[in-house]
Amino acid sequence: MRIRPFSLSTSWVQTFDGIFLSGMFLVCVINMSANSAQSADHNVAATDNPTNADRAASLNTLTAQEQTAGWKLLFDGKTTNGWRTYKQSDVAPGWKVIDGTLVCADPHSAGDLVTTDKYDWFELSLEYNISVGGNSGIMYHVTDVGSKVWTTGPEVQLLDNVKGADPHLAGWLYDLYQPPNDPHTGRPIDATQPAGQWNQIRILMTPQKCETDINGVKYYEYVLGSQDWNARVAQSKFASMPDFAKSSSGYVALQGDHGQVSFRNIKIRPIEAK
Repeated sequence: MRIRPFSLSTSWVQTFDGIFLSGMFLVCVINMSANSAQSADHNVAATDNPTNADRAASLNTLTAQEQTAGWKLLFDGKTTNGWRTYKQSDVAPGWKVIDGTLVCADPHSAGDLVTTDKYDWFELSLEYNISVGGNSGIMYHVTDVGSKVWTTGPEVQLLDNVKGADPHLAGWLYDLYQPPNDPHTGRPIDATQPAGQWNQIRILMTPQKCETDINGVKYYEYVLGSQDWNARVAQSKFASMPDFAKSSSGYVALQGDHGQVSFRNIKIRPIEAK
């Protein structure tokens, strides 16, 4: 049997070359698409994960909307300007400015800070980070009459709710008001993050209504000088303090003698009484 030699026609070769080149082109397109997708994913990741420098730059600043609304910074992230230790002209050495935060680093040599300006009605917003077992507080309408800031100014408690040695938990108006019970736990609502993490607190003070929120959760509201307010004060530890909550204006105070605590993004919006 004679075997005929196998040969490719010119048209078949051209067809094969076309298929081969088309396949190579498709592979190149797929590779380019994959590389583009990886590049896009990298860019998204870079956008979603800002650097520490980016985060630091956004701290202790006011947006254009906040400026228009009348907000002002109480802490610039660099200095203790606008603050002083209670009944002193400067800031005690236990308070430090560290990485854009106002830190009670040594409670033994810190004492309580007060603003150099006085405020009557306002909206206060800040973030705090309490240490393990830490205890601090925010007071308002503090005057120079008392021996301690809390003898004149009501205190919003700041606490490590797990290991802090105080029955009054974070966000409570000390010995006066606390949030309602959580129906799921049967215990007062606790919206705080644990010690070592940042929490945001909002304190609203107006003649018509006062309110405290933690991390966007409303804890309680009250009216200064109302029948309910007066009854609660009369039954509290403050009943024996003649100057407690008697002033309608005063300093904002940060407690610094019960443990380490850090603050940032401290801002206030004065409110004109109606």
